[in-house]
Amino acid sequence: MIVAQRKPFQEIMNSIREYEKILTVGCGTCVAVCLAGGAQEVSTLNWELSAASDLQNQPRELGAATVTRQCDHEFLQELDSLVPEYEALLSMACGVGIQFLAERYPDKPVLPAVDTSGMAGNRDVGWYEERCKGCGRCVLAYTAGVCPVTMCAKGLLNGPCGGTNGRYCETNPDQPCAWHTIYHRLSRQGRLKDILKYQPPQEWSNQVPRTIVQPGYGHQQKNEGAETA
Repeated sequence: MIVAQRKPFQEIMNSIREYEKILTVGCGTCVAVCLAGGAQEVSTLNWELSAASDLQNQPRELGAATVTRQCDHEFLQELDSLVPEYEALLSMACGVGIQFLAERYPDKPVLPAVDTSGMAGNRDVGWYEERCKGCGRCVLAYTAGVCPVTMCAKGLLNGPCGGTNGRYCETNPDQPCAWHTIYHRLSRQGRLKDILKYQPPQEWSNQVPRTIVQPGYGHQQKNEGAETA
């Protein structure tokens, strides 16, 4: 799940300084689950923005809408009749949703109200742990299901380093050493030989925009391309 955190309130206020009519747009999936950008968070943020604006003698008209997914154009259609009424859009979606919103309404400023933190698992209500950085080349088969890119402070694909302090990392006494966990988990599974398999340096394909077409769907993309040519 993609996890986000609301931006500092003053940063949001600064971004809307020039606008009087603003539509705050929430997203009903990832950011709603992690309590950062669903319908409830939209309502709360608008209340805070309205109160702060009134205190500054700069009252604003704040609209609210939450779509199922901002990262899917078909759900953004629901906003088509609303958007023309506003000067700017304040998005509470992840970075992908914000970009899709800006792409659909290129004549409107689209301002982010949240910071996207990464892909995380839900440990408890309001408690999320990042586990994946979307690097584009997964090595979990060889590391007993422990991601060294995310869980190792140094991102070592071939470890451990010399800074292990028992079970913990030298960078933080509260941070478990990923390679300590990998070693002992592989040992329990009888797969210690996997720790000797050299993993080449990451090519970091996630540093450039990627288009992913799942097997069996490429023909659809080709047909769409031919129609627009």
